[in-house]
Amino acid sequence: MEPTQKTVLANGIRVVTETMPQVRTASMGIWVGTGSRYEPASQHGISHFLEHLFFKGTESRSALAIAQAVDALGGQMNAFTDKEHTCYYVKVLADHLPAIVELTADMLLHSSFAPEAIEKERQVITEEIKTYEDSPDEVVQDLVVQTIWDGHPLGRSVIGTRKAVAKLTREDFVRYIERRYRPDNIVVSVAGHVTHDAVVELVERHLGGWDGRTTAQPTEVPTLSPSVAIRMKEIEQVHLCLAARGCAQEDERRYVLAVLDNVLGGGMSSRLFQEIRETRGLVYTIASYSASYREGGLFVVYAAMSPENGPEVVRLALEEIARLPGSLDEPELHRAKESLKGSIMLGLESTGSRMSKLARSELYYGRQIDFDEILGRIDAVTLEGVTAMAREIFTPDAVTMAAIGPFAARSAARADLERTFADSLHLLAPRPAVPTGA
Repeated sequence: MEPTQKTVLANGIRVVTETMPQVRTASMGIWVGTGSRYEPASQHGISHFLEHLFFKGTESRSALAIAQAVDALGGQMNAFTDKEHTCYYVKVLADHLPAIVELTADMLLHSSFAPEAIEKERQVITEEIKTYEDSPDEVVQDLVVQTIWDGHPLGRSVIGTRKAVAKLTREDFVRYIERRYRPDNIVVSVAGHVTHDAVVELVERHLGGWDGRTTAQPTEVPTLSPSVAIRMKEIEQVHLCLAARGCAQEDERRYVLAVLDNVLGGGMSSRLFQEIRETRGLVYTIASYSASYREGGLFVVYAAMSPENGPEVVRLALEEIARLPGSLDEPELHRAKESLKGSIMLGLESTGSRMSKLARSELYYGRQIDFDEILGRIDAVTLEGVTAMAREIFTPDAVTMAAIGPFAARSAARADLERTFADSLHLLAPRPAVPTGA
């Protein structure tokens, strides 16, 4: 029997499972294909707000009763919203899976959305937004996305704004559910000590009566709007991001970009970490990452430093990026690939991570990408491929910088940062080929 299996119910719900007989727990996620990119601009944050509301009581259970039911099973239950998905997930002893499926189905199908619960949660989310606004390391990463993808829905933050959240009504939530929370837009993924047929029977019993179809919503490829965005905030450090084009989820070169990411800023031996933190001592935190969505992706470098160090960090980061195509060799490439493979495999040892992998594979590719394929794709990455990728995505006209820091009190520091960024972009210009022979 294959460890991973898939069944599509008559109403369109996709059920994917992975049997892990060596454990005694099960992780389940109910993934809805909706997030901040699918929201009307006037309802920015509705996906995240709605995720909260599903925990606030049903026709037969109060919010307290839901929490007590999960605790009584020894379970861990939560949810998250991102740009393209919302997930309601739980981990329990496998024997308790029937009870948790019934509870989760009750939340999704019979939530009451009582007016008093909505108002109370509006206050909670307002406080959450304030907490987010007090976290410049998070805000700057949203700011760089908003800047480089200016005007595109993928540029919106997930959490929403206080102004938009204040205006959302019960009717808005009901209409949004009718458009986006439909069975053909749902993936139920389960990993752990389970059998596929038993999971399908549970999902069919409790969610098989869910009907309706998702309202089609056109999407478009985001175009880059390279620029500079700087915000003033009275804090001790400057939090800074550099962003360039990345790979969409369906772009097979995403494995090449993952290796490039590992070389530049993926760990303690990465170039940015070694040069800017270890050798120069200019930062405590510096790292890179790639973010991939259906129609596009980004590659981002994040760092935090004292205001006076900002210009040098920017210059050195761009120097390291520019230096990579001509200096990467096979031993460094091999180390990066082995490091990447190790981190992926170590990250997939829990039932929760396996559950997430099942769902994301189904949502983006409509099939399961097994471990051998992942490792094979990484092994197939070549020196020439990484070099070409670096030259393609890091060009002077395609890099955005965003920064948050105490710039009003140090206007010279702000001007110096902007000037250094502009002056250093020439480092990314293509270099003429070196002639060979006499």
